Amino acid sequence: MSIRPVLESRRAIPATEGAGVKIHRVFGFQDPTELDPFLMMDDFRNERPEDYIRGFPWHPHRGIETITYVLSGTVEHGDSLGNTGTLGAGDVQWMTAGSGILHQEMPKGNAKGQMHGFQLWGNLPSAQKMTAPRYQDVQGQEIPEIVDDDGTRVKVIVGEFWGKRGPVDGIAADPQYLDIFVPAGVKKTFRIDTYRRAFAYVFDGSAAFADASQPTGVLLEKEVAGQEVNIRDLSGNRTLIRFGTGDEVTVQAGPEGVRFLLISGAPIAEPVAWHGPIVMNTQEELMQAMRDLRNGTFIKAQH
Repeated sequence: MSIRPVLESRRAIPATEGAGVKIHRVFGFQDPTELDPFLMMDDFRNERPEDYIRGFPWHPHRGIETITYVLSGTVEHGDSLGNTGTLGAGDVQWMTAGSGILHQEMPKGNAKGQMHGFQLWGNLPSAQKMTAPRYQDVQGQEIPEIVDDDGTRVKVIVGEFWGKRGPVDGIAADPQYLDIFVPAGVKKTFRIDTYRRAFAYVFDGSAAFADASQPTGVLLEKEVAGQEVNIRDLSGNRTLIRFGTGDEVTVQAGPEGVRFLLISGAPIAEPVAWHGPIVMNTQEELMQAMRDLRNGTFIKAQH
């Protein structure tokens, strides 16, 4: 067994998407080979309705799959195929955009006004770029949760882990998507197939990953004695950890415990031509998608 080293640890970056929704971009729109087969991930946790209520009105997707995981609040969705629905706390939706879909996602907060969740984009290989669009909507109670003797909890959203299989299947990236909580002070090792690219995203508490000597946290600018200095905030909130090769990830939880997403997938290793919500293999395919949008042929007839 070999422990995966930490290649990089970095903070999610504040951004605005849709009609003015405040998000934190975990990664994306940079080097698409970095976490292949994953292209982008957004953290859309907000405490105030004015930061999310305008939502993500109608927009196109082609050539990718998206997974939306809601922690608090709801997301109402609709698409050009006539599908509608609502994702609640704990629910997951995997959408295969394939040959093209138009959809909207409109978030609403819980009773406290909170809207918390994540969206991950997975690439499709060239042979599946123009496949028929489809959805998988999964309610939270369908997602298996494993509780170990030391109090570690793992929700298996996609893939197989500790003898349980997540309810979302048939995904091109062959991903494993886990929501993990490790109690304070507990050291835990998690197996990840060697061939997968892997990353963790800390969203509560703190932890040391691999052979790190200190808990991984967010580097913040704070004013100390009148001077702005960079200090390590051990909350760990909104920290991406990108792993190298190996078949295990080791986590040492900090004093509050840690909750994080552990996500891995098989690299597609194909050229990427990317413009906004459309991801193809060549510039010509990208231009064709733009032409399809302009001339009204973006949505393909399904047989």
